[in-house]
Amino acid sequence: MLDLEKYILRIADSALIISHRLSEWCSKGPTLEEDIALSNISLDLLGQANSLLEYCASINGKISADDLAFRRNGKEFYNFQICELENGHFGDTIIRQFLFDSYTLLFFQKLSQSKDETLSAIATKSIKEIKYHLRHSSNWVIRLGDGTSLSKEKIQNSLNNFWKFTGEFFEMDELDKKMAECKIGVDLYKLKNEWDNIINATFEKAKIQRPDDCVMITGSKKGVHTEHLEKILSKMQYLPRAYPDAKW
Repeated sequence: MLDLEKYILRIADSALIISHRLSEWCSKGPTLEEDIALSNISLDLLGQANSLLEYCASINGKISADDLAFRRNGKEFYNFQICELENGHFGDTIIRQFLFDSYTLLFFQKLSQSKDETLSAIATKSIKEIKYHLRHSSNWVIRLGDGTSLSKEKIQNSLNNFWKFTGEFFEMDELDKKMAECKIGVDLYKLKNEWDNIINATFEKAKIQRPDDCVMITGSKKGVHTEHLEKILSKMQYLPRAYPDAKW
């Protein structure tokens, strides 16, 4: 696999897996409005994933975007582990989405400056969507944190539980460094301060506490995942694997 292919897969997989997670809220949202909002965000992320997988498949020339989505096993996925964690209650989903959205907006803003014209175009097209995603999730963090004592307690606990997965956002391996040096990819180290500013400002408005520094969970760039990914893939990939010759 070419370096560029693998780099694209890392971005695509996170969008694909968290899209699937959000789709699980369909018909189960706390209100009709939120049910529709989460479903629409899921579709936005699925569209981003599809564009990236289509590009990756065009570089490879021997496989399709469907092959990449439905015929890889867990160790061949490179999504952030936070994306595969279970939805839990509404506050869990909102915190997971807020932490991811804050990172993704900064990442795609930088990726829009990529020398790779296709990556740049995909990123540029996605930024408007991600700005809405972040506005939605941050507003809910503030609403829940500055709400009742129960909502504040639950959103704080959600943040504490998800925090250890945020270290992967800024982990730079040799592939990341290579892509950044050739001005195709993003220097993740340079995103950290601005991400801190976004989340700190939101937590202050929400009146919740940023967790203390801790040992971060990493490994997704090497195909290491939680037990939740295989369960997602078993559902997501069931029909294409059961009927491999089916045309959609």
